[in-house]
Amino acid sequence: MLVVHPIDATTDMLCLLYEGVQACRLTQHHSKAEIKHALHHALPAERILLLGHGNDKGLLSRTDANGGADYDRLIISHSHSYYLRRHGHNVVGIWCHADLFAKAEGLHGLFSGMIITEMSEAEEYGIPTTPEELAHENLKLAQRLRALLDEGLPLAMIPQRMASADDAHTPLTTFNYARFYYL
Repeated sequence: MLVVHPIDATTDMLCLLYEGVQACRLTQHHSKAEIKHALHHALPAERILLLGHGNDKGLLSRTDANGGADYDRLIISHSHSYYLRRHGHNVVGIWCHADLFAKAEGLHGLFSGMIITEMSEAEEYGIPTTPEELAHENLKLAQRLRALLDEGLPLAMIPQRMASADDAHTPLTTFNYARFYYL
């Protein structure tokens, strides 16, 4: 498995998606050329996880792994799309608006829309929550997604299963669990 997941305290819970699995993790310490090289040499059947913060232009990274506000670059962008398309439906992208990036770039697999992982995002989207609920529920969300991936469930079935896995039914969980898409 190839994982591109910048080191960032606010997305640490996503480490659960590949913890204990034979995986090559690339972070913000890798250049675009190194990431392209890894994508190029990954077997087409190999699952690729793209995790962290981002937007409709791609996956972002920042030098300050403790959650500093400034993003330095797009670590996955349009220039990586050719290599990602080679993996067919075996790409998993979990970052804010990954679905919009995937649609624009013709990628297939499991992608998230806007997922609230920081209090500033909850405030921006008008989702009432607390830091404690945010940390607890996002950990549960990552654990549930990992269980579905480990189960070998086809990626196409995961959005529906994630939506039904919400047992808290708070504004935060209702928002986050409904933001998984198979493209």
